Amino acid sequence: MKKTIILSATLLGIAIVFLTRTRPGKQLKTAAIAVVNKPDYINKEGKTVKDRVTLPEGYSRVTYPEGSFQEYVRNYKLKDFGAKVINYDGSEYGYQSGHIGVLEIPVPENGLQQCADALIRIRAEYLWDKGRKDEIGFNFTSGHYCSWKQYAEGYRPKIKGSTVTFHKTASPNNTKANFYKYLNLIYMYSGTISLYHELSKITTIEELQIGDMLIYAGSPGHVIMIADAIQNDNGEKRFIMIQGNTPAQSVHMLKSVMDTDLSPWYEFEIGAYTEIPTYYFDKAEFVRFKE
Repeated sequence: MKKTIILSATLLGIAIVFLTRTRPGKQLKTAAIAVVNKPDYINKEGKTVKDRVTLPEGYSRVTYPEGSFQEYVRNYKLKDFGAKVINYDGSEYGYQSGHIGVLEIPVPENGLQQCADALIRIRAEYLWDKGRKDEIGFNFTSGHYCSWKQYAEGYRPKIKGSTVTFHKTASPNNTKANFYKYLNLIYMYSGTISLYHELSKITTIEELQIGDMLIYAGSPGHVIMIADAIQNDNGEKRFIMIQGNTPAQSVHMLKSVMDTDLSPWYEFEIGAYTEIPTYYFDKAEFVRFKE
């Protein structure tokens, strides 16, 4: 009995420390669950998002076209199992019990690549890798569109209050290094608010697919992305989720704290309260990048 009491007190202490160190905004109410969650569907040898998790009985993966954004995200490479979430300054994130994998996405030391930015990067790199560079572009929070094509031609924004104008002030530069400078600009002036207003809304669970994002638009807001999707014969869907975070840190695959029996698989209900490790969404709203 004494050992049980000591263990419970220890877990409670861990949860309290975690709650004081998580990102600003909406704090998780069930931290202790995340601490003791047992990962029943984890393949420690898996080197991609898809291979890191096994399927619950009766489910199969939703299929997508070869070369699609959905397959790109599902097959994203992971660090070895047990890799820690690292902040942009090289320090370890204060809470390491909420993830099952870390994606092979570098975190710039400038600290700009936060939650929305990490998912913007995934989308932009996909378009770059597929030779669709002219499609790379995102809205600023002001609503002004900033494309990679325009940036590569030498145009830069002049921002005065809520007014944005673009002027040719640099030489043309189509290199990958300049592409990442462009993304840093996007990170500075885009975020959850711009994504929410720019992107199309997904209003039914049946429509949800890999690449769709659960979002709360705010300052601070938060956004996470569907990275894998499965379905059973009854049409019930489950999802794997990934996130960047604030402070800027490793992009990682999340455990589920609302259904620990099937964690890390998530089940969603449009408009419903949803918890993830370190955060909660008052209502589940989803957006999708342009096809």
